[in-house]
Amino acid sequence: MKKLYFIVNLVAGRATIGSKLSEIIDEFNKSDYEVTIHITQNSYDASEKALYACENGFDLLVCAGGDGTLSQCLHGIMKSNNQIPIGYIPAGSTNDFAKTLGIPKITSEAVKWITNGKPVKCDIGNFNDKYFTYIVAFGAFTNVTYETSQQVKNIFGHASYLLNGMTQLTSVRSKRMRIEYNDTVIEDDFCFGMVTNSASVAGLLSINDFLLNDGLFEVTLIKKPVNIVQLQKIVHSLLNISEEIDREYIKFFRTDKITFTSLSDEVISWTLDGEFGGDNSVNTITNCNKAISFMIGEKSETIFLDEK
Repeated sequence: MKKLYFIVNLVAGRATIGSKLSEIIDEFNKSDYEVTIHITQNSYDASEKALYACENGFDLLVCAGGDGTLSQCLHGIMKSNNQIPIGYIPAGSTNDFAKTLGIPKITSEAVKWITNGKPVKCDIGNFNDKYFTYIVAFGAFTNVTYETSQQVKNIFGHASYLLNGMTQLTSVRSKRMRIEYNDTVIEDDFCFGMVTNSASVAGLLSINDFLLNDGLFEVTLIKKPVNIVQLQKIVHSLLNISEEIDREYIKFFRTDKITFTSLSDEVISWTLDGEFGGDNSVNTITNCNKAISFMIGEKSETIFLDEK
């Protein structure tokens, strides 16, 4: 019998995962898994227990929670020299990475997605001394995900991010930055920037034509708008990002490593997978190519490079 370590965040999303635990464990047992379950106790608990699972002979780690819980689990796996595959049961308010992978919303189907799936290596991001799954970002709206209360998220879901973000439109500020990637150096004022490996960000922004294991991140930078009309144009373009983006104000490119340096006295505040990522003047983001194996179904194979 295979050994499975199951990390559960009972307060994620609408806090409904607790009522489904017996069903989930029964399904894992039927698939020949002996399950050890751990309920998260604090923000860093998942990271510590994921490392424990890797170091103590488990065959598979499964995480049930939101993007923040998943990010913590990946941080623990990356600390180990004996990394094991991870399966994800989305139970948060947005579950961006689950949408990218194509994981079903219905819990029972998500469990079968894991038990019937196969491990495929996925890129993971390194941000200074931390790891992330799908996004690091600075500037306008980036504090929305971690400043919106869990109660509001539970009631309004994706709409809570949009409603909270709209309250910031009149106070958007830009930051003077030096941005270095490949052989390129940019110095300009930017009010928003994100480095992503996802088809969806905060349930609102979408990015097309990407792969999860190509060793590259998608980078989007928004220049400071002059007036409210330009700001509205930028927001509209960002929410509907495609090849027709407004290139006068939006820079979009791909890279495996990028460094952001503040050219003012202000540090740069970042969000990392929907959680506060820290305040720093210099920030380096690196793609860890094919660093962690995710259990995926056949429908997700189109967003991965063929490893044959």
